[in-house]
Amino acid sequence: MVNRTDVAIIVGSGSDLPVVNETVKTLKKFELSHSLNIASAHRTSQYLKKCIQDAESSGVKVFIAAAGMAAALPGVIASETVLPVIGVPVDGRNLSSFDSLFSIVQMPKGVPVATVAVGSAGAVNAAILAVQIIAVGDESLKEKLKAYRTKIAEAVVKEDLKLQKSGIEKYVERLSK
Repeated sequence: MVNRTDVAIIVGSGSDLPVVNETVKTLKKFELSHSLNIASAHRTSQYLKKCIQDAESSGVKVFIAAAGMAAALPGVIASETVLPVIGVPVDGRNLSSFDSLFSIVQMPKGVPVATVAVGSAGAVNAAILAVQIIAVGDESLKEKLKAYRTKIAEAVVKEDLKLQKSGIEKYVERLSK
């Protein structure tokens, strides 16, 4: 019996794993199963194809691909599957992440890759977007999303109450500790 996987996560190198760890944590909160592979679009193209095929065989619904520098990985995955692909641009040193962001967002017509923010915010948003895609056909998952949105909204209101109570100086001072 083949284990079903909801989301396949593929990173271009091991150095992308700290960012993608945020994706994994978020998917776990929603109780979605995932696979995680390191496969380079440039250095391991045949292995990448195998990872995509294995994920599809396991029933994956969405791919998340994190990559830096030239960031061809999400586009190559999108060229090999008709399933949704979400690209996470990883923080870069050389071109301030613009290279990875532009590589992922500028896909040719007919081969889309959904692109989220650079870095850890994007890693979380990729997971949330995958949850939203899967929730289209899963009412219980949709309810979990609604509860998540309520929770993050309540956190913002709670922070505003702290600001109103303490004033900006004390609030900012508390942030720097």
